[in-house]
Amino acid sequence: MSTSILCRPAVTDPFRPAYRRSSPRYMATCVDCCRTNSPAINPLSCTPSQSGIDGTMIHWTGFPDLVLPSDDLPTPAGDSGEDADDVWAQIRAEVLADVDDEPILARYFSDLILRHDSLESALAEHLAVKLSIPDLIPAADLRGLFAEAIFEDELIRRAVRADLLAARDRDPACSKMAYCLLYYKGFLACQAHRVAHRLWTAGRRAAALLIHSRSSEVFAVDIHPAARIGAGVLFDHATGVVIGETAVVGDDVSILHNVTLGGTGKESGERHPKIGDGVLVGAGTHILGNVRIGKGAKVGAGSVVLKDVPARTTAVGNPARLVGGKENPVRLDRLAGLMMDHTSWSDYVI
Repeated sequence: MSTSILCRPAVTDPFRPAYRRSSPRYMATCVDCCRTNSPAINPLSCTPSQSGIDGTMIHWTGFPDLVLPSDDLPTPAGDSGEDADDVWAQIRAEVLADVDDEPILARYFSDLILRHDSLESALAEHLAVKLSIPDLIPAADLRGLFAEAIFEDELIRRAVRADLLAARDRDPACSKMAYCLLYYKGFLACQAHRVAHRLWTAGRRAAALLIHSRSSEVFAVDIHPAARIGAGVLFDHATGVVIGETAVVGDDVSILHNVTLGGTGKESGERHPKIGDGVLVGAGTHILGNVRIGKGAKVGAGSVVLKDVPARTTAVGNPARLVGGKENPVRLDRLAGLMMDHTSWSDYVI
């Protein structure tokens, strides 16, 4: 096969700072940013901001009443030890292997992956094409918006890689990270949200709401731009996921399709769930109100949760109850969000 298609010049990007290799063990959440002395701007401007957006790590609110005395849990599966460059190198290798098997896809993979010189560049353009609006907002304008946010925010770049590793490690259907990057709408919706969240907290709410609206239409995943999402998050299948404005989702969380993290009325303030690290939320689950799901807990499919769930316990039913009872709940010895085990708690027999 001719290699000319696969060796096109790398995409250059004026928004990308000098690259620095970073530790793969430092996974982070979405960040809150502030914009000072903001001039009147076009929310879709592709010009890098000069307003001093400052990103800081979120310190997740602890749940002292829900934590067990011992917390020696295994290393998160989404943090498998790969270097940041290794993730991108593996994606390129996966695509090249597919080109060998299916030469007809050579130009397709070249445009989406191989002509880009970084994961950030490929992701920014892919999201821009997916979320563009013909004759109104072209992909080129959106690409600038996505590229600016992703390249300027190291926490987003690390979280993107953690999410890719999470899909590979936890989803048996995800044989290659390249497929997750290209096709998995849960992953793509999550990355679109990361950009929207950065814009929202920086005061660029018109642009944030545009991304939120388009992402909801295209991916059938509705995450309010103000919601805070951690790293190493897996939205498996993802169709019908709704996450409200004041919701918080921790690191290494796995959420299946048709899940709602919603409110219970029209009150303002903190009114949406807070999901701890390593939680597994089964399909069709609705968690409503400002309730806390403790670290490593499991919520069974189809449950309706209206009260706090302690760390490393299992809640099932409508309304949800703890397996083993409130006074003596069955305790899990692994983070449920990493194990993806939906049935080990059940004593159901036919």
